[in-house]
Amino acid sequence: MSQVKENNTIKVNYTGKLTDGQIFDTSEGKEPVEFVLGQGRLIPGFEKGLIDMKLNEKKTITIAKEDAYGDVNENLIQEVAKTQLPQDMEPQVGMGLVSTSPEGQEINLMVVEVKEESIVVDGNHPLAGRDLIFDLEVVEITA
Repeated sequence: MSQVKENNTIKVNYTGKLTDGQIFDTSEGKEPVEFVLGQGRLIPGFEKGLIDMKLNEKKTITIAKEDAYGDVNENLIQEVAKTQLPQDMEPQVGMGLVSTSPEGQEINLMVVEVKEESIVVDGNHPLAGRDLIFDLEVVEITA
């Protein structure tokens, strides 16, 4: 029976949960996710958890934050004056924004606080600082 190895193209059904059981992502009702294992497209803990799984095998893995999206980087949380925002923007907590770095790279930000004269934005991945749980099922393995 074939087992998942590095550089295999695999298809996986998954459900990602926080440690409190809240689901943050799932392939349920969609096509399984397909990728080549070992190319770094997915968080390290997800890829490690798939190694040696067999076709149609199901298992649940827990991924420590270090093998997921890392710790929260406080340097990515910044206060921005409302005068720097577009005039017609009404910022709200939870609103996503895109900024451009001096090098021209797009940075996704989340508004985490709205003050009278400023807003606080967070450039961390929404799952940074959290351990994650994934229910996995390998549905296809291609060498």
